[in-house]
Amino acid sequence: MKRNILLSLLFISSLLCYSAESQRLIEANKLYQQENYKAADSLYQLVLNEEGVSAALYYNLGNAKYKQGEIAPAILNYERALKLDPNNEDVLFNLEMAKLQTKDKIDQLDNLIFTEWSKSIQNMFSSNGWAILSIIAFLITLACVALYFFGNIANGKKISFFTGIFTILICIISMYYASKQKDILEAHDSAIIFAPSVTGKGSPDKSGIDLFLLHEGTKVRVKSKLNGWVEIQIPDGNIGWIEEKDLEII
Repeated sequence: MKRNILLSLLFISSLLCYSAESQRLIEANKLYQQENYKAADSLYQLVLNEEGVSAALYYNLGNAKYKQGEIAPAILNYERALKLDPNNEDVLFNLEMAKLQTKDKIDQLDNLIFTEWSKSIQNMFSSNGWAILSIIAFLITLACVALYFFGNIANGKKISFFTGIFTILICIISMYYASKQKDILEAHDSAIIFAPSVTGKGSPDKSGIDLFLLHEGTKVRVKSKLNGWVEIQIPDGNIGWIEEKDLEII
C-alpha cells in the first residue's frame, strides 16, 4: 500500500515538473513574440539546463541571440541545433543569415563530388532517424526471407529474394550513416570564435608568429589542446594556435 502511494506521488510530481517546464517554454515563446528577447533568452537557457537539450530549443535560443545582435552565440546555437537535426531548413536558413553578419569570408577547401554527395545523403536524417530506418529495413528483410523459404508462389519467391537483397543494403547503409551521425553528435572538434578578433599563432604562445586574423562568429575545427591553447584549422585549411578562452565548443 505504502509503495503504491509513493509511486503515485512520484508520478504526480513528475507530471507537475513537466507541466512547469512546459509552462516555462510557453512563457519564453510568448516573451519572444513580444520582442522581449533578453527575457526569452534567459528562459530558454533555463529550460535547456533543466529539461535537456533539443534542436528546437537551440534554434529558439539562437533566434533570441540573433535578435539581440549576439551573432557568435546565435551561430553557436544554430550549429548545435544542426547537430541534432542536420536537415532542418529553418535552422540552415537562419544560420546562413547569421553568417552574413560575420566579418570573415574564408574560402572553403573543395571536397570531392562523392564526398559532398555522401554528406548530403547523411544529413537527410539524424542518427536516430537512420537507426529507425535500418530497423525497418531489417524487419522487411526478415519478412522477405520468410516468404522466400515458406512461400509457395514462384514469382513471390523471386520478388521476396530481390526485395530482401535491396532492403539488407538499405539496412547496412542506414547503420553506417547512423554511426556517422552519432560520431558527429558526440564529437567536440568544432568551435565558434567568441572574441571580437583573435590572431592565429604559429605556436601555442603569445610570442608565436602571427599567421591569420579571425573575428567572432567564424567556425573552426579543433585539432588539439595544450596549456590553455587550442590548435585550430580554419575553412581554407590553414592551421594555427589561439587561446582556449577565445572560442566556444559546439
